[in-house]
Amino acid sequence: MSEAPRKASFIYHGKQSISEDNVAASDTTAAIRKSLEQLVGQEPSDKKFELELRDFYSQIVRYINEKSKKQELVWEQVNSPKPETVLSYKNLSSPKSSDISEMLNKLVVLKLNGGLGTTMGCVGPKSAIEVRNGQTFLDLTVKQIEYLNSTYNVNVPLILMNSFNTDEDTAKIVKKYYNHNLTIYTFNQSRWPRINADSLLPIATTPEPVSGKWYPPGHGDLYKSLYNSGLIDKLTKLGKEYIFVSNIDNLGATVDHTLLKHMVDSGAEFVMEVTDKTKSDIKGGTIIDYNGTTRLLEIAQVPKLFIDDFKRVKKFKIFNTNNLWLKIDSIKTLVEEDKLDLELIINKKTTDSGERVIQLETAVGAAMKYFKGAHGVNVPRSRFLPVKSTSDLFLVTSDLYILQNGMLTMNPARTFNTAPVVKLGDHFKKVKDFQARFKSPPQILELDHLSVTGDVNFGANVTLTGTVIIVANHGAHIDIPRGAVLNDKVVSGDLRLLDH
Repeated sequence: MSEAPRKASFIYHGKQSISEDNVAASDTTAAIRKSLEQLVGQEPSDKKFELELRDFYSQIVRYINEKSKKQELVWEQVNSPKPETVLSYKNLSSPKSSDISEMLNKLVVLKLNGGLGTTMGCVGPKSAIEVRNGQTFLDLTVKQIEYLNSTYNVNVPLILMNSFNTDEDTAKIVKKYYNHNLTIYTFNQSRWPRINADSLLPIATTPEPVSGKWYPPGHGDLYKSLYNSGLIDKLTKLGKEYIFVSNIDNLGATVDHTLLKHMVDSGAEFVMEVTDKTKSDIKGGTIIDYNGTTRLLEIAQVPKLFIDDFKRVKKFKIFNTNNLWLKIDSIKTLVEEDKLDLELIINKKTTDSGERVIQLETAVGAAMKYFKGAHGVNVPRSRFLPVKSTSDLFLVTSDLYILQNGMLTMNPARTFNTAPVVKLGDHFKKVKDFQARFKSPPQILELDHLSVTGDVNFGANVTLTGTVIIVANHGAHIDIPRGAVLNDKVVSGDLRLLDH
């Protein structure tokens, strides 16, 4: 006789409750609770799944509560951060060579590895995309940490926070590092159901992890998921005290001895790396002073009326790189005391079938207001080198950067210490198309701006300098021949040249 599904009971432990006179909201939460109990009942032995849905239930109740009260950021209370809350990297002191090993032995590197490479036309984890000399994001990260461990005779472990989308593939990939000089740990962030935008009910009817119906709820989930994984206690027993967190696709996010020393000396529990904002960074989150509290502000939290104000470089001069330095024991304390009440980010989506859905997410940097001594450090732009598109990939594969020990540094032969602006059109959007259209990476040491639109192919050993604009109109095709030098050129029309 089969055992009846166990019925879960979801009890909301939030700091605010739905008012009893709000009957509609109460009915909605009751219906949501019933749906979640049915999902858990289908996986009665999966305690982790039940715990994740309990957390999800708390957040959706909170969302309904805030929505009913129309709680919104009070823009008049949003101010630039106080000078003492954002320090300058150039004013920090470097460690003595004799102290580096001791500090590194207290460090863990954690990479956010939950994203897929779908925006670049790839299948599987984004960390598996080849970005330089046939090496992937993960390959470069492993090389960086191996270099640290070998050079300083230390044991800096690598932790990968996966999602249900990337876990299986990542598990296969990390096997190739078995004999490498580092220890790799993995854990999964939570899996939450998407909710219908009108009914607020989960669109998932079974626990099966289908990406269209389930989602990883943003990197703010790191704290609870890391704690639930049991890794915090394991790391503490190994003598680890600090975690350096960054996105796997940020090739500038390497272990920095000066920042680690500052973390140790300052006694701060949380340090966020920020850098100067440019017009290409107008959507990046920023540190603000809000009603006397230092916190992170994301564009999704800004009232629509003030979006343009948020984007202005003059008012908000820095943005969050998502490179964070955290104290391990502080994470444990805050999770156990249930103090990490991170601001919700409401991410509205439309499914392939046309259904409007909502994803409730949080940002890892939003926790800064709960850590003692939390502050920002304005770091050089070189520490923010994300690869979000093939336009970014174009830069990191070129001679603009030199690769050494898994780290990319700007070529000293570059006259300016800034990267050129590159905009590649839809024909280059997917990695395989991008690779097919370049016989070899162009030389761009003196390039300021490049825009390419339409069906364009580049021969080998092409040099681009100044401002170059190439436009192949609809139905037209342009071949840039081998060895061509384009200096401040506009190329348009239909151009088919043969290599000689």
